[in-house]
Amino acid sequence: MTALPTAHGSNKLPCTLIPGDGIGPEIVEAVIQVLDAMGAPFAWETQLGGMAGIAEAGDPLPGVTLDSIRKNKLALKGPLTTPVGGGFRSVNVRLREEFQLYANLRPAKTLVPGGRFENIDLILVRENLEGLYVAFEHYIPVGDDAHAVAISSGVNTREGARRIVRYAFEHAVKLGRKKVTIVHKANVLKALTGVFLEAGKEVAKQYEGRIACDDRIVDACAMQLVLNPWQYDVIVTTNLFGDILSDLIAGLVGGLGAAPGANIGEKAAIFEAVHGSAPDIAGKGIANPTALLLAAGLMLDHVGLTQHATALRTAIDDVLNRDNVRAGDLGGKASTKDYAAALVQRVSSAR
Repeated sequence: MTALPTAHGSNKLPCTLIPGDGIGPEIVEAVIQVLDAMGAPFAWETQLGGMAGIAEAGDPLPGVTLDSIRKNKLALKGPLTTPVGGGFRSVNVRLREEFQLYANLRPAKTLVPGGRFENIDLILVRENLEGLYVAFEHYIPVGDDAHAVAISSGVNTREGARRIVRYAFEHAVKLGRKKVTIVHKANVLKALTGVFLEAGKEVAKQYEGRIACDDRIVDACAMQLVLNPWQYDVIVTTNLFGDILSDLIAGLVGGLGAAPGANIGEKAAIFEAVHGSAPDIAGKGIANPTALLLAAGLMLDHVGLTQHATALRTAIDDVLNRDNVRAGDLGGKASTKDYAAALVQRVSSAR
């Protein structure tokens, strides 16, 4: 766990809070209401990002926001929009690179029974800094077409692969999981993902007798996830494959509205809902904050507040399945405020 500072003069943990764009401020407000009601000891330091950052400072990631995360080593953020054009790189990629957030943790667990898939409980661990996301790209002109040929190079390092696979195994041990599956494309990308597979198998030997290990080619894994997802437990994979498979896994449990994400590094950790800013429904009061609530649960686990994390997840389960208060994307009609109020009532009564 990242070593965290204590708020000066209090027992609260300082945490950078980035409301984000679109529905971001609405779902962030709901999450803060719930966390405050349950007595989660965070001292919030609100900063701007995304379009709000551009409007205020001409940058989707203003320096003051980066300084805040650097100081607090902990952040909870709503979805951020990277404007098309204008020369801005992906905000999320910049954050991962700036703070070397090498591990992207994407759990997926059934929240509401009765869907297409039941009893899903998977964890995907994605390498967050290497692969094709390094974006070493260029064009080769042919005739009068300056963009006739596009070339992109990926980078996987043996040490980077060892680090993420080790993280996956340690996370599996911590949670009492049984198996880690290394996902790759070493049958074709023999160097780029071959080194990932080789390094992963090296690490797996250190956990023999404690955690089982196997491997899958990424396309076979994708097929098996929709045919028989219960054969998987913890999946660890490269950057691009992890991006794709994590959304597929989210689809098994109802979509991105139920998909939390954690970005973990040695010096900082950032927790988020992995869905977009959904500007088409912003301000309508119908956004579902569940993904960000679950991300807050991951943050509580990260800082050692496991009782708070368990209480939060229990409240979510009770509100969804006992009180039947659900947002539209989970089959209900509750507004963002109604859903937050139901959760506040649950966590308050449990204290």
